[in-house]
Amino acid sequence: MDQLQKRPANYVPLSPVGFLPRANAVYGDRLSVVYGRVRFTWSQTYHRCRRLASALLALGVRRGDVVSVLAPNVPAMYEMHFAVPMAGAVLNTINTRLDANAVATILRHSEAKLLFVDYDYVRLAGDALRLLADAGRPVPLVAVIDDLDAPTGVRLGELEYEGLVAHGDPEADLPPLADEWDAVTLNYTSGTTSAPKGVVYSHRGAYLSTTSLLLQWGVGTEPVYLWTLPMFHCNGWTFTWGMAARGGVNVCIRDARPADIYRAIARHRVTHMCCAPVVFSILLEGDANKQQLEAPVHVLTGGAPPPAALLERVERIGFRVTHAYGLTEATGPALACEWRDQWDRLPLPERARLKARQGVSVLSLADADVKNADTMQSVPRDGKTVGEIVLRGSSVMKGYLNNPKANEEAFKGGWFLTGDVGVVHQDGYIEIKDRSKDVIISGGENICSKEVEEVLFRHPAVADAAVVAMPHPRWGETPCAFVVARDKAARVSEDDVLAFCSKRMARFMVPKKVVVVEALPRNGLGKVEKVKLRDVARKLAPTVPAQKPKGKTTTTTTTVGGRRDEQPVAHIMAVSRSRL
Repeated sequence: MDQLQKRPANYVPLSPVGFLPRANAVYGDRLSVVYGRVRFTWSQTYHRCRRLASALLALGVRRGDVVSVLAPNVPAMYEMHFAVPMAGAVLNTINTRLDANAVATILRHSEAKLLFVDYDYVRLAGDALRLLADAGRPVPLVAVIDDLDAPTGVRLGELEYEGLVAHGDPEADLPPLADEWDAVTLNYTSGTTSAPKGVVYSHRGAYLSTTSLLLQWGVGTEPVYLWTLPMFHCNGWTFTWGMAARGGVNVCIRDARPADIYRAIARHRVTHMCCAPVVFSILLEGDANKQQLEAPVHVLTGGAPPPAALLERVERIGFRVTHAYGLTEATGPALACEWRDQWDRLPLPERARLKARQGVSVLSLADADVKNADTMQSVPRDGKTVGEIVLRGSSVMKGYLNNPKANEEAFKGGWFLTGDVGVVHQDGYIEIKDRSKDVIISGGENICSKEVEEVLFRHPAVADAAVVAMPHPRWGETPCAFVVARDKAARVSEDDVLAFCSKRMARFMVPKKVVVVEALPRNGLGKVEKVKLRDVARKLAPTVPAQKPKGKTTTTTTTVGGRRDEQPVAHIMAVSRSRL
């Protein structure tokens, strides 16, 4: 058997790009993309991507070059997931919520040769390019993506996306993929606990992640997929390529507003969507929670552990939620809460509690475990002993771009260390408890902020919550809770929240301070920016052991988050108290 050789007929490098020519051959006349009044079939999408790949080659883009794009979920963003690697280049999708300095940093670090920018982000891109030029750094070529449904005429330079597509040659020879280990995309981490890092995906890893998620989520043929998850987030958790594999319809919307989401679901009979848990809160705002879906919509959620109470509320509307856990370095989802039929007979609150667990490894991983970070021994399956979640498998990133120190720290003993803390339940399902940097150590006791947040979400007047460490002169650290009222009529007081918590958790876990805010600061991926909340909490921390207040609470105004578009956030700040 050892004498049998690899041949072109029995060995082809794995790549998710191969799903597109198959979609053209098998699903050519089916709808591929819907955007406003724009409609494309899979045959049209295939030929548009080939044209764009040809145009990139004519511009001098070559194997390994980075092509960046700053755009929302529009057809061009979708097409570039195929066209850029078809030209042998590496796609870098940039978070549209970053500021000019962060965009410039990514362009500089990635050494992008070409930047595509949506018309709505021309000013942001222009500011970033000026920063590069002022610093004496190379500036990439720029091409504007105008609106297909309603062109604006906005330009930044001479190149324009549709013009490149129109002048490209669909019959041009495109470079074949020589090695499935070649890079296909470059994604930057959100930087919630440290500076963003460039994460490199291989063609092989992206292919295996795509097929794995389709199987594990049970996606059949002809799904109708609504793009509420940004494509810049881990390449849309690989469903950019996955919809081509299943001959699905990509329903593109620029913004994930409740009205747009519900309208798209009803108009296009959406069957699947992905989102961060924060989108659930958006869907439940105001009158939106009164809308009962005509048909179930399957939702894959991840990004931050969703509270069981939140899952329960969205299930009542008609969303069928599958919970996953992942990170940029794992090509998106790495664990999925595979559902068991016997759980359907359980009461809804119990089903929601089970769904809140992150579950078991996706099929593209060789293994996932929870280990003691010091000894690298697996923790017992008791649902209590915490350890660090570790992964290994072909869907784990190639590594961090130009960052050998970070690569050495991330890979240890044949595993990738996620930096997330979790437990393993008796049935083998993993549940994340916290980021290792978010664990609160109070008087020698470890407090998982997620456990406190779970209780806060069960409060009938609380819509959103986050818990961070606050310095304490006696205990070292204590929990500080930031909560958002469900609506303006809901009255949330610190005393009420503390009393609610005291009945539902150990006394050392009860927050020592509760701050009511209008909104929690979130990054472009929907993750709570706890770094900013910790900065606020440090300023609220007592300097001496606090006593129970005798007076009334006082109302102050502060800004939590610091984004340019954020308004001052009013919150109720009570005098600190000590809780033993």
